[in-house]
Amino acid sequence: MLFERPEAGDQAVLLQIELKNQTNPDQAEFAELARSAQIDVVETVLAKREAPHPNAFIGSGKVEEVAAVLKRRGANLLLVSHELSSGQQRNLERALNCRVITRTELILTIFADRARSHEGQLQVELAQLKHAQTRLVRGWTHLDRQKGGIGLRGAGEKQIELDQRMLGERIKMVEKKLATVSKRRGQNRRGRHRRGTPTVALVGYTNAGKSTLFNKLTDADVYAEDQLFATLDPTLRRVAVPGLNDVVLGDTVGFVSQLPHALVEAFKATLEEVIHADLLLHVVDSADEQWMERVAQVRDVLHEIGAQDIPEILVLNKADLLPRDYRFDASMASTENTCSVFGVSAVTGQGVDTLIDGMGIALGVAAPHEVILDPGDGRTRAWLYRSGAVLAESMTEDGAVQLTLQADDQLLAQLESSAAVVLRGSDTLPKISVQ
Repeated sequence: MLFERPEAGDQAVLLQIELKNQTNPDQAEFAELARSAQIDVVETVLAKREAPHPNAFIGSGKVEEVAAVLKRRGANLLLVSHELSSGQQRNLERALNCRVITRTELILTIFADRARSHEGQLQVELAQLKHAQTRLVRGWTHLDRQKGGIGLRGAGEKQIELDQRMLGERIKMVEKKLATVSKRRGQNRRGRHRRGTPTVALVGYTNAGKSTLFNKLTDADVYAEDQLFATLDPTLRRVAVPGLNDVVLGDTVGFVSQLPHALVEAFKATLEEVIHADLLLHVVDSADEQWMERVAQVRDVLHEIGAQDIPEILVLNKADLLPRDYRFDASMASTENTCSVFGVSAVTGQGVDTLIDGMGIALGVAAPHEVILDPGDGRTRAWLYRSGAVLAESMTEDGAVQLTLQADDQLLAQLESSAAVVLRGSDTLPKISVQ
């Protein structure tokens, strides 16, 4: 544990700072982060500034106001919406006589509580270590009691050098372990690529319902809860898409506005599943009044990790929470990479089957084809049914099996290369000749 985390049930005051001409963290999101960390927010204090004060980020008058609120509400914790320097954080704690936690540290607290897999814990530890490095700058002067003198070094200076070296060594060790994880994931991806298995990644703002949709699509049992960052650990499962042999669906960590860069760097091993995906399911909480802003914030992160050009399906989730006559105007949220837009409810299953069909079309499932199989070719018939490619089946006069298929080019190419299969067209179905 790299910094003392708040206990569940701690009472806190939120300090929401708005800097002029800058993008500021969302106030409602900041309060939701506190709730997800099981911290009891008793009051919010707003502060507007032209620029951060070098001493404590906020001015002395606002410091006195915050101190009065803390005393009146009996709170023992101050949550600050912006990142503070180590000196500013230390000065605030001295002036207020309470613990001060920044937005980044609050997110790290949640991540540390939610990570379950070895990989997830390594990623959280790396993010904590890199954050701790920034806290060492001018953070140990209270240990320095020997000043001046040629060739002399103060105790504090010695301590900070020791801590920097220990942190650096630990960071290298964790990065080495994560590199091993990344290599293993790369080998798995190459294996799927050789088999021609498409990969679809769920992305979206945290608490948009990605894990609930993941469970609905794959019959998995991934932890899903109405809280930010309910799922941190990457999960891959197969999903049945008609017309495709196999599709691997990946659930990933959710995004927030202004996701700290250290977290993006630490979670690169997880986010590689997004970077190398064939298709993105961009899940949106359609009941959120700010869903358009959330879409833009997610796309900012996708651009930062180099996934901005991957085709996406915009999935407007939580349709069950909207009035029946509600109509979306998703045109403004669509880009040149948006294949289609679907309204679904991951809880009730509304629109999920249509979404699966849309995934197939986006991944290249072609128009229906007619296939004639030899009566004794039960293996090919069973394989086609397992692939979910069969739309209809009938028997010809000579006893052959006639199937109507909806499949992608790869599956059709596999059929063409099979001597046991004859494909033929009709007036309405495409014709494929066997070489």
